[in-house]
Amino acid sequence: MKKSLVIIILALSLNCCKEKTEVERKTVKPNIIWLMAEDISLDLECYGMPAVKTPMLNKMAREGVKFNNCFVTNSICSPSRSAMMIGTHQVKTNTHHHRSNRDVPLDNQFTPFTQLLRENGYTTILGNHGVYNKGRKIDVNFKHKALGEWDGKTKFGLFDKYDTFEKDDQPFFAQIQLQITHRGDWWNEIREKSEHPVNPEEVVLPDFMADHPTVRLDWAKYLDQIEYMDNEVAMIFKELEDKGMADNTIVVFIGDNGRCNIKGKGYLHDPGLHIPLIVYYPEQFKGGQVRDDVVSATDITATILDFAGIDTPSFMTGKPIFKNDFDREYVFAARDLWDEIDEKSRAITSGEWKYIRNDKPDTPFDSHQAYLEFYRPAVHVMRTLNEEDKLNDAQKFFFESTKPKEELYNLKDDPLEINNLVNNADYQSVLEDLRAKTIGFEDDFVPVSNVYNPVHPISVDALDWVKTERPILYQDMLDGVEIGFKKVVNEYKKSQKK
Repeated sequence: MKKSLVIIILALSLNCCKEKTEVERKTVKPNIIWLMAEDISLDLECYGMPAVKTPMLNKMAREGVKFNNCFVTNSICSPSRSAMMIGTHQVKTNTHHHRSNRDVPLDNQFTPFTQLLRENGYTTILGNHGVYNKGRKIDVNFKHKALGEWDGKTKFGLFDKYDTFEKDDQPFFAQIQLQITHRGDWWNEIREKSEHPVNPEEVVLPDFMADHPTVRLDWAKYLDQIEYMDNEVAMIFKELEDKGMADNTIVVFIGDNGRCNIKGKGYLHDPGLHIPLIVYYPEQFKGGQVRDDVVSATDITATILDFAGIDTPSFMTGKPIFKNDFDREYVFAARDLWDEIDEKSRAITSGEWKYIRNDKPDTPFDSHQAYLEFYRPAVHVMRTLNEEDKLNDAQKFFFESTKPKEELYNLKDDPLEINNLVNNADYQSVLEDLRAKTIGFEDDFVPVSNVYNPVHPISVDALDWVKTERPILYQDMLDGVEIGFKKVVNEYKKSQKK
C-alpha cells in the first residue's frame, strides 16, 4: 500500500514538473539579434543578384522568411536609423536631417525601443567582437550615448553593454552593424585578401550605369564586401550554436539604406529605399516563406517589440509584420539635409508604384557633395562620359542640371525607374491619387518641433584642401580613383596645426 502511494506521488510530481517545464518553455522570451548591413540594396544572391555568393544569407532565406518589398523611410543612414530606433517616421520626430540635433533630447512622447526592451527584462547589446570594426554604429539624430541608463531628460544611454552575448544575458537583444559594406577605405584591402574576388566581367550593371571598366570594377568591389559580410553572418550563427542559444534566438537581417552609388543612397529611387529583409526563427516560422507585403523599416522595430511580447506604443508609426491584421499599402519616404546639401524630396512607394516630389528641383541629383566625391568612382567616370555625350538617356538622367518636379514610375513594368510617367495622360489619375496620398502622409507626420542644429561636415574642408593643395591627387579622383577619405582628412587636419 505504502509502495503504491509512493509511486503515485512520484508520478504526480514528475507530471507536475513536466507541465511546469512546458509552461516555462512557452513563456521564455526569445533572444533577438538585429543584423544591419550598411548601404546595400537587394544585392544578395537570394534576391537574384548575379556574380555574388551569399551562402549564409541564402540559408537564412531558405529556412526563414524573406520579404521582397521592404523599404526604408529615408535613404541616408542617420535619418533612417533614427526612424528605426524609435519606430516612428523620422519627419515626425524631427530627426530627418542628417547628422543634426545631436544635442537635442527626444520629445518626451517618444522612447527608443531599446529602452522598452530593457523595461521588459532584456539585456541590450551593441556590436559584436567578431565583425569588422566591432559593429557599434548607432548614428541617430537626437541626444544619446551608447551605454547607460535612459530617462530622456538627464540620462541618454541606449544599450547595456558592448560586443558579447552570453547565457546570463538572456533574454537579450543585440544590434550588430555590418559596416564592411559601407563605403570605406578598406574596400581594396578586402578585395585583395579575398580568395575569389568577384570578376568585373561577370557583374551585371543596371541600365542607368555606364558599361565602363572602372564602373565594373567598382561594382565588383562592392560585391566583394557583401561576400565578406555574409561570412560575418555565418560567424554569428556559429557563435550562437557554440553557446547553445541558437534554438531560442530570432535573427533579423536588413540594410540600413540602399547601396552607395548612382540613384542609390541619398536618393528616393528604388536602389536607395529598397532593402533586403530576412527573418530567421525556425521555432516559429516555417522556412522558405517569401512575402510580398509592403513593409516599412519602422515596422521592423514594432515587430521586434512584438517578438518580445511588448505592445506597440501609440507613438510608433510602425506595425508588427507578423500580426494577422498587418496591412500596409505604401511606405512614405523623405530626403532632407545630407551634409552640405540642403534638400527636400518626398516619395511614396508600394513596390508597384513610385511617386517622388522634388521640392528643390534646382538642386541636381549630382550635386557634387563633398563626401561622395571621395567614394563614387562611377560618378566621376560618368560625368566625363556625359560631357563627351557618350551616355544614353537612362544614364544622362542622373547628370541633368535640374531634377523633375515630380516623378512617377510603374515599378512592375519599369523596375529601374527609367520611364517617368508624369506627363503621360494615361496615368493622370494615378498621379493625382499618389500626389494626394503623399500630402496626406505629410499632414500625419508633421515634425514635433522645428529645432535645426546640423553638424558642419569636415568632408567639405577636406575636399577644398585636396583641390588646392594636392591637385595631382584630385585629378586621380576625377579619373575614378578612390584616393582615401580618412587619409585625406588626416592630412588636412595635420596641415591646419602647422
